[in-house]
Amino acid sequence: MSEELSFWSLIVNASVLVQIVMLMLVLASLVSWVMIFERTQVLSKAARGINSFEEKFWSGMDLTQLFRQVNANPDPDNGSEAIFRAGFKEFTRLRQQPSADTEAIMAGTQRAMRVAVSKESEKLDNHLPFLATVGSTSPYIGLFGTVWGIMNSFRGLANASQATLSTVAPGISEALIATAMGLFAAIPAVMAYNRFSSRADKIVASYETFSEEFSAILHRQLHIVRSQQAAKKSQAQA
Repeated sequence: MSEELSFWSLIVNASVLVQIVMLMLVLASLVSWVMIFERTQVLSKAARGINSFEEKFWSGMDLTQLFRQVNANPDPDNGSEAIFRAGFKEFTRLRQQPSADTEAIMAGTQRAMRVAVSKESEKLDNHLPFLATVGSTSPYIGLFGTVWGIMNSFRGLANASQATLSTVAPGISEALIATAMGLFAAIPAVMAYNRFSSRADKIVASYETFSEEFSAILHRQLHIVRSQQAAKKSQAQA
């Protein structure tokens, strides 16, 4: 390729508006890649956190002891741990109230865990709207720069005495670079958004499953404790 049609020279010789479009697309691509690497780390930590915490949870350790252990040194990146702390803390608080019945205790506990699941879901979905926006709008922004560049190219032909391929090619090439940059920014963003959305949904589903299992365990323990209290009360009255 000749020096006149090198990639850098086409960018430098493009019109100001097309250069602004190119700059916007480059910045959007750079920010997208930063967010892609950041989301990869966050989702990987969340997946590892599920496995590590559930291994301790199902090891047979007493729930009170486990709560004290995780509450003393909480892990902000472990969603399952946050759900457990929220649920067990509310369960303990409500159980200490003499007037609270079983259904009220479990309803409050489940509500606390749902709030915790919602907060963890928001953490996982952070930055995904930006990736979706870049993926959906970048091709159109690049196309706008291309259309504008082609318009200027053909307008310049009006002053040319003879329209040849060598006359048209530089202007068309300058314009098409904007579309190429738009696709370069959009394709990774779309792929990352789809991948991260799928992983986030799976992780949230794991959180909800753990929440239901934990709720069942608490309900069973509460039923046993209330049955024992009722038996002692009947023996005392007899």
